[in-house]
Amino acid sequence: MKKPMNRRDFLKQSAKTAALAGLGGYGPLLQGCTSKKAYDIVITDALVYDGQGGRSFEADIGIVGETIQTVGKAKASRGKLVIEGKGLAVSPGFIDAHDHTDVSLIVNPKAESVIHQGITTLVSGNCGGSAFPVPDSIFEELKENAKTVYGLDLTWKDMAGFFGRLEEKGTALNYSTLLGHGAIRGAAMGFNDRPPSPEELEKMKSLVEEHMRAGAFGLSSGLEYTPGSFARPDELTELCRVVARFNGTYATHMRDEDEGILESLDESIAAARDSGVRLQIAHLKVGGHRNWPKVDAALAKIDQAKQQGVNLFCDRYPYIAGSTGLSSYFPLWAREGTTEDFLRRLQDPALDEKLRSHLATHEDRLGSWDKVLISDVVLDKNKHLQGKNILEAAREMDKQPYDFIRDLLVEEKSMVGMITFYGNEDVLKKILAHPLVGVGCDGSAIAPYGILSSGKPHPRNYGTFPRALGKYVREEKIVPLEKMINKMTAIPASRFGFEKRGLLQSGYYADLVVFDPGKIADRATWVNPHQYPVGVEYVIVNGQVVVEHGDHTGRLPGKILKKRV
Repeated sequence: MKKPMNRRDFLKQSAKTAALAGLGGYGPLLQGCTSKKAYDIVITDALVYDGQGGRSFEADIGIVGETIQTVGKAKASRGKLVIEGKGLAVSPGFIDAHDHTDVSLIVNPKAESVIHQGITTLVSGNCGGSAFPVPDSIFEELKENAKTVYGLDLTWKDMAGFFGRLEEKGTALNYSTLLGHGAIRGAAMGFNDRPPSPEELEKMKSLVEEHMRAGAFGLSSGLEYTPGSFARPDELTELCRVVARFNGTYATHMRDEDEGILESLDESIAAARDSGVRLQIAHLKVGGHRNWPKVDAALAKIDQAKQQGVNLFCDRYPYIAGSTGLSSYFPLWAREGTTEDFLRRLQDPALDEKLRSHLATHEDRLGSWDKVLISDVVLDKNKHLQGKNILEAAREMDKQPYDFIRDLLVEEKSMVGMITFYGNEDVLKKILAHPLVGVGCDGSAIAPYGILSSGKPHPRNYGTFPRALGKYVREEKIVPLEKMINKMTAIPASRFGFEKRGLLQSGYYADLVVFDPGKIADRATWVNPHQYPVGVEYVIVNGQVVVEHGDHTGRLPGKILKKRV
């Protein structure tokens, strides 16, 4: 009778067997055993929306490593992990075409508020702001802000340094970025209101080329913010010509999204037409009740430009309120230069009447300051103001609205976030339904815990994509589900140049979202914004499950995507 084999002897014998297999003698046997599990993941009996905009179909999906291998028949018995897809929809992972995530992804690489929406790829660096290049003149200010707000040590000044910090921990999703026009303008010529000299313009063009070659997907502008607002159309067109040489994208937060919406569209379209660049109009909106009737003319301009050969697309979040810094209500001349310059002007008695008059104009356009909420502050003493509108916060502080706004900005060193209700549901639905308008959160990756859970941020940070699919597709029926998914996946992937992403096809990267089309919905509210959506069951990034049954697995399989030039 043979002596029973103990665990140590078994492991030794297994090692010998593996070694022999390498010589070929046992290869067919091991291959035969492992062939029973041909897939790392199998999704069975799912309703497939492949991203192309056509009707859905039932299929199994087999994933091997980072890629989709099979769309059709894949036996559950051949998958190491099996996801039962019956009654669920599966599509390519959503691509957020308008994102502002940078430092927060270093603070928390799990990208909680984003990944739970089914988003697998971010396009960041929008509205003229990117995390690089960081000019020496403001490095210390930004370093102090990063430490104060996030407890983070700012160590980079360029794109390579920023990417290096992201790669230290990894990320839950794929990250791509544009180059911010405001960042390069500040680096090349400072933050004042003047045209660039020929040498400064060449410096900016050189920075654009350098970053395009290093992997940026294009250039963004924020023409309502300083210093980007100081750029004349010819400056922007010259920079767009460089972007066009590399087949990149120019994404613009236009100069005016209210009274001057039509003129701003003309400026943006002209830059694209004259330079040949691919144009992305950021968060297309028509702000202010007096301007809502302009929506048809705005969409007609976009259609006409497309018909005339301009390569353009837009994005929009599915809410009637926006969010930015409270300082944006002050005139450009007041915001010129550094933060210190701005705060000094706010406290200058000689400028008081002029500034009050300017804000009175904004109040008239809004109808009342009760349409503006304080979303975020830094100082603990002012946290009680978060979530309150300007009128009630001012009353609580026993001040007039202007005095309250000014004093709060000075006290918080201008770091005050706000939410502004400017929109109309009918206008929003008309914009979202347009075939040349996709979806973008216009937010950042945050979380309902830790340092990223502060404030009362805009619900779009948590709810944009589920809200578009739940409220506006399932309930309002503004477009068929397959068409909205096409605008969330294949179209942005193609426009930005993401290789092998955006479609659910064999050979493509396995960036997928499995969701319940009958339940998917946003839960974030103005009062309680830090809430994940419902109905997003699984999120897979580069072949790894990051969200399972609605819970984060902790995996960080994301990649930094770089444009191939």
